[in-house]
Amino acid sequence: MTGAGGAAAMRLIGADEEIPVDTSRVPAREAARDELSDPMYHEHDPNLLERGLDRFWDWIGDLFAGAAPGGPLGLVVIVLAVVGLAAALWWRLGTPRRTARSPETLFGSTARGAADHRAAASAHAEAQRWTEAVQERMRALVRALEDRAVLDPRPGRTADEAAAEAGRLMPAHAARLREAARAFDDVAYGGRSADEATYLALCTLDVDLEATKPLLATGTAQGGTG
Repeated sequence: MTGAGGAAAMRLIGADEEIPVDTSRVPAREAARDELSDPMYHEHDPNLLERGLDRFWDWIGDLFAGAAPGGPLGLVVIVLAVVGLAAALWWRLGTPRRTARSPETLFGSTARGAADHRAAASAHAEAQRWTEAVQERMRALVRALEDRAVLDPRPGRTADEAAAEAGRLMPAHAARLREAARAFDDVAYGGRSADEATYLALCTLDVDLEATKPLLATGTAQGGTG
């Protein structure tokens, strides 16, 4: 071949030699899958538990990614701070015994005198049952005020009401009466645990109230002890 025809034929022959072999995608993908299924490629893969833990920690990291400055270290600091706060609250509030509820009556259905409540409080204190001792000593304190006619006997009275009424007639002890009522509510209805110091404070208040005369109805102080 010569001339233009020969040149065209040579270009076609050269083009045929450069045409790539086109392998179908599906057979190629299946071949790769078969090759990678060989156990030798998966000897060091994590097991199911490890994969689950990895996904869990990835989820935790994503959850706090926007709120934890400093990356993983910041997340650790936040977690430790939360744990520390929970421990502090647990130590401050004591072990919860039951769900907190509204204050109820001070005496319930009991009809014992002040001496009986004091004796019960002392027995609990000797056994170091401070929660029960505090409850009984508060009942003794209020019952003694009723016996002295400082307070009118009222079966449905709460510790807060008794403290408020007695505080108006004995203003020098008003703050301590409120603290005593709060301590009673905390241990009786708030699920907190009392301690020896709270019990001794109630005993001291009970003795001080016994030695204090209430204000007269006119608002003048009888004052002193007697």
